[in-house]
Amino acid sequence: MVARLTSPDRRSHIRRSRLNRNSARPARLRVLTAAGGAVVAAALALAGCSSGGGGSSAAASPGSSAAASNPNLDLGTTLGTKAAPNVKLTNQFGQAMSLSQFRGKAVLLGFVDSECTTVCPLTTLAMLEAKQMLGQAGDQVQLLGIDANPEAIATSNVLAYSRVHNMVNRWDFLTGSLPQLKSTWKSFNIYAKVVGDQIDHTPALYVIDPQGRERVVYLTPMAYSSITQSAQVIAQELASVLPGHPLLTHAQSLAYISGQTPHDKAKLDSATGGATVTLGPGKPHLVAFFATWLTETMDLKSQLIALNDYAKTATAKNLPAVTGVDEAVTEPGTDTAQAYLKGLGQPLDYPIGLDTTGRLADGYGVQDQPWFDLISASGKTLWSHDGPLSASQLTAEVARYSGKTGS
Repeated sequence: MVARLTSPDRRSHIRRSRLNRNSARPARLRVLTAAGGAVVAAALALAGCSSGGGGSSAAASPGSSAAASNPNLDLGTTLGTKAAPNVKLTNQFGQAMSLSQFRGKAVLLGFVDSECTTVCPLTTLAMLEAKQMLGQAGDQVQLLGIDANPEAIATSNVLAYSRVHNMVNRWDFLTGSLPQLKSTWKSFNIYAKVVGDQIDHTPALYVIDPQGRERVVYLTPMAYSSITQSAQVIAQELASVLPGHPLLTHAQSLAYISGQTPHDKAKLDSATGGATVTLGPGKPHLVAFFATWLTETMDLKSQLIALNDYAKTATAKNLPAVTGVDEAVTEPGTDTAQAYLKGLGQPLDYPIGLDTTGRLADGYGVQDQPWFDLISASGKTLWSHDGPLSASQLTAEVARYSGKTGS
């Protein structure tokens, strides 16, 4: 059973990934303790960083009180105008690249684990949305990723990640030899290290101006519902360093977005074209969260089909029924999940809803994909699990805890 995990500090934290030593085990990221967060805080302090702020009082402004009080939003740490290191690495096509070749453009540089199943997809999506919010001015922004997984640094690794997130031709995801990457991580104050069977790394995102100077660094929050809000904050910073300071094509309030907890009744669109999928108190139930980009690191098809076996056993043994939830807010397209499920080759014997806002995942405390939650009739979380399970393993765990469903 995996305990709930919370970030010790929204401005200084490190994410932890479990090593993906074979295709059946997806990479994981978990928030370290406050001591781990202090590592980043110290690194930023050494870099001469200070907290950003200021701006208008409008709720859509990063300087608003609504934004400042949002625990799922990092407003960034200003870096002054220090020249960014001229790193030289290769992209997902094996092409040599240097940071200096993008002078004249603003650069959005994210440190991403190429086998990540938690915060990195949120970082990647926030990068893409930030560029899109600038409209035509987004052509003046270069998206760059740098691999932060010391054990998945091959060109094939960064290409595979780019493919499942539909980023192949939308960014350059850089990698290199381990000595090259270690030098790069050090130059940007990035902590990336193998610790036992885990990978710890800083989920940092840098804004670099057209003159090649570091301006602001952001740390991606593990919050699905605030991806677009994070993108908006980043887009406004990018606009401030671009000629003419272009306006964003759209903006929303940066106030905290509450999650939909197991105590709330939630209605989700069906991913299979059926009736609306409803979750909430009343009956004990099992929720299986997933996203189609898990195909990079695990056999997602087998996992989803295995839930058919669980559904059959649950009916026979009077165990809680299972509902699948695709984390649609992180998918590369609006119909990605639907297309994937149609291609499975066989129907699924349980409902699958689409979490298009991320509020359900946040309310259920989801920290990774796939993620299981067993919920009592009263809306209490009885058991959570991080990672894939066979039908027999899942049945055994649910049976173990389902005796508590009346609590």
